[in-house]
Amino acid sequence: MIPAKIQLIPAKIFLGGMRMDGVHAGCCRPAAAVFSVKSLAVSTISSNFAPMNYEELKDKRIAVLLSGGVDSAVVVSELAAHGLTPDCFYIKIGSNDNDEWDCSMEEDLEMATAVAHKYGCRLEVVDCHREYWDQVTAYTMDKVRAGLTPNPDVMCNRLIKFGAFHEKRGHDYDFIATGHYAQTERDEKGRKWLTTSPDPVKDQTDFLAQISGWQLEKAIFPIGHYVKDEVRQIAEREHLASARRKDSQGICFLGKIDYTEYVRRFLGEQPGDVVELETGRLIGRHRGHWFYTIGQRKGLGLGGGPWFIVKKDVGQNVLYVSHGYDPEAAYKQQFPICGFHSINGLMPGREVTFKIRHTPEYHKATLEPMGEGAFMVHSADKIHGVAPGQFCVVYDAASHRCYGSAEITV
Repeated sequence: MIPAKIQLIPAKIFLGGMRMDGVHAGCCRPAAAVFSVKSLAVSTISSNFAPMNYEELKDKRIAVLLSGGVDSAVVVSELAAHGLTPDCFYIKIGSNDNDEWDCSMEEDLEMATAVAHKYGCRLEVVDCHREYWDQVTAYTMDKVRAGLTPNPDVMCNRLIKFGAFHEKRGHDYDFIATGHYAQTERDEKGRKWLTTSPDPVKDQTDFLAQISGWQLEKAIFPIGHYVKDEVRQIAEREHLASARRKDSQGICFLGKIDYTEYVRRFLGEQPGDVVELETGRLIGRHRGHWFYTIGQRKGLGLGGGPWFIVKKDVGQNVLYVSHGYDPEAAYKQQFPICGFHSINGLMPGREVTFKIRHTPEYHKATLEPMGEGAFMVHSADKIHGVAPGQFCVVYDAASHRCYGSAEITV
């Protein structure tokens, strides 16, 4: 096990003038906070979803993953409103030398420091650089090299936020709280479930669908019952520095770094042919099959479009495309999934809903068992851009409880 590298930062110190090498942002913007409960008054919310049960936090040690974003800042605010005093953790991802990539780590850390200072908290920086590059980046590059479509954000939650951080600091605490838009509940047998948030656009249960049962047991989501506008309103009311800060659109922990540039850094370029699927006609050239995914239309650089990528031949390094705004070849209504990961050990029934990408929509389907952990998904709708390597995230028929996810193998 790699020993933790922990840097303590007094919360009252802003780090705007400090050069911080490394990268960090995206859906997994890191950092954390410890609380001891002093009161259990529950705040009023405008949404119809119930807030967390703060009674279960009484006399517990809580680590809150904090970052420079508005969501994790409001997590600290919400818990502080219940008499909780956090110790904050910021997860550092990046190299120790100067990195040529622009990133927002310095600004993130400055914002996190401001939140910690406002609520009288310590701030610790935990170095998970090696774990991120050895695990999340290795997973991503192995998948794209094989012509698959990975999701580093999903694995980032499992391997870093609830993985490496837990090994280094999270194991000292009873709960780990994050700024995810997700909720949990227990059934009549006491089993804990990951459940969706009231904000269909921001719901992040799909990014959490690879965490394990023990990780879910330790997870709490204090803003999961809010919609994004409510979180912004709370941040404005509390005069938080990040109240109007834009949401990160980058890769988990990598902030402003473009995904194509991320892949190029590790795999380089390998030019190949772009061929029309229906005719076999050479349409153009590409820079490497790993820069493209099934269903992609933008960024192809082909004339006479629109063109959609519908198939890859990894061995020959050929991309196949179909022409038109809505080509039939870009859709599938059934596809196999394998290695189903159940979060709490319960497998889905026949009638389910699912997602294959981070969108507000859930699709109805029936699951046909095909062996241990394998299913054929029979979707009620034709699904655009079904790509091998994507995670198919499976929910109950009401799109409320998340069972887990499996990799598409079509």
